[in-house]
Amino acid sequence: MKHEIRRDDIMPMDKYAGIRREHAKSLAEAKKSRRIELGPSCTFYFESYDTMWYQIHEMLYIEKGGEEQIAGELSAYNPLIPKGRELVATVMIEVGDPDRRAALLAKLGGFEETITLTVNGEVVQGVAEVDIDRTTADGKASSVQFLRFPFMDAQVAAFSADDADVVLAIGHPEYRHMAGMPNEVRASLSQDFV
Repeated sequence: MKHEIRRDDIMPMDKYAGIRREHAKSLAEAKKSRRIELGPSCTFYFESYDTMWYQIHEMLYIEKGGEEQIAGELSAYNPLIPKGRELVATVMIEVGDPDRRAALLAKLGGFEETITLTVNGEVVQGVAEVDIDRTTADGKASSVQFLRFPFMDAQVAAFSADDADVVLAIGHPEYRHMAGMPNEVRASLSQDFV
């Protein structure tokens, strides 16, 4: 399993254009087993080398920044690739109505600090990315959060076992939800520990 996208991994945009549609379709299928909805408004998208490779290529394709853009994209997205003993998730508050979304986000300051994964009763605390503070001084949360779940070796083994009981939870007073992780998602995410 690769843990870093290098300059050599970036395709020329004319070649990428030729595979773009088919690649998006196959990745969309793979991402189904890397996604968990938690409550009515929150979705976790567990990232990987493949999801970040696609994201970088899409940014380069759409923004057309050429060679000058590549280093910035690598710098932005490489940190979201799991490094072998962790899971990494993009957490999105997804509410279609802008007024309802703003009202919810205004109440969710710090919710990223209340997210946990529990494996057979043992808690793995989510750690929010520290690149920027995603909760404003007045307590409004960003609709996009980036979390990593650092695992110890024994936790990796427990998570990877076929009979693992894995629960994802948000414990914020204004948004308390939990969900059992489906076995196909757990099996897919287990590949991130290689």
